[in-house]
Amino acid sequence: MRESLRIAVIASSRFPIAQPFAGGLEAHVWHLTRALTMAGHEVTLFAGAGSDLPVDSDRLRAELFEPSAAARSDVSMPSIEALQDHHAYLSLMLSFARNPGDFDVIHNHSLHYLPVAMGPSVETPMVTTLHTPPTPWLESALALAPETRCVAVSRHTAQAWSHVLGSIPVVHNGVQLDRWPIGTGGDDLVWFGRFVPEKGAHHAIEAARITGRRLRLAGPISDERYFRDHVAPFLGDRVRYEGHLHQNELARLVGSSGATLVTPVWNEPYGLVVAESIASGTPVAGFARGGIPEIVGDTAGVLVPGDDVDALAEAAEKAFTLDRREVRRRAEEHCSDIAMIDRYTGIYAEMVAGRARLTDSSSAEACTA
Repeated sequence: MRESLRIAVIASSRFPIAQPFAGGLEAHVWHLTRALTMAGHEVTLFAGAGSDLPVDSDRLRAELFEPSAAARSDVSMPSIEALQDHHAYLSLMLSFARNPGDFDVIHNHSLHYLPVAMGPSVETPMVTTLHTPPTPWLESALALAPETRCVAVSRHTAQAWSHVLGSIPVVHNGVQLDRWPIGTGGDDLVWFGRFVPEKGAHHAIEAARITGRRLRLAGPISDERYFRDHVAPFLGDRVRYEGHLHQNELARLVGSSGATLVTPVWNEPYGLVVAESIASGTPVAGFARGGIPEIVGDTAGVLVPGDDVDALAEAAEKAFTLDRREVRRRAEEHCSDIAMIDRYTGIYAEMVAGRARLTDSSSAEACTA
């Protein structure tokens, strides 16, 4: 095991890192932080109120900002949520700058621009994991701080950022395989994720109808209008909503299904549901978008062009014939949290060593002077 490090992990200031998860990013940070802690590191999580990890949490939300009546009445007043996010990250980065000895490494998983923009003012080495394609504010920050150390969650995401960052390393998100045991499978299809338009649950419903198989759905209803208009009207005996499940319940649902439908209508930067599904031995039938092909490979599913629901239905039937042991093996070789932690701790060690060299060099120059 590598030397124990004091690691600050920056997540969302708004969403708790707690089950049931608000989305794949929250699930990833939950698994990563626990895995780092189990590996012997001292981890401090900066995340939304209510995070349930066995480490210090909620410290970011402790810096809530309530503007004065005068500030609220100003024409430039943004939404209170946006202002509180800004204040939370600003206070956090200033704290890092003022207390450079508190942590050995900072690992940024937030989607906010301030940690990146203020990174050069912080003495503690920081690495940012890019979980999204370019967004305006984040791209602006990285354009002004191109020396920021970044990794991407997929080759697809790394390529999407190459016009700003050039070539950057890729560390695929890992899952704790023991939390996703191989299941027995079944005759049903499953779809799980956030109910928002870009995840395309409506495509899964239509593909299931074409196959004649029952479809079980699970996940948070993040867009109530979308769920009401495009999902709820089809619920019944053939399409069932199982709810927003905790991880162990979700693992049982996925493991007892014959195939998982993955239906994004945008280019997924990674696709954590794919890794979780194949860890359960449940093959994927999905759209070949974004980073998804990198996870599925040639043995863990059947992919078709985006938005082709007829082809998706055919892919689902083919997916049922795949060997679940081979699907699980793909997850063991490419989606393990152990491999992810090894990659990240290697990056941390490089950053700490680089900081030590800079410190030694500065000390030598001071002595010479």
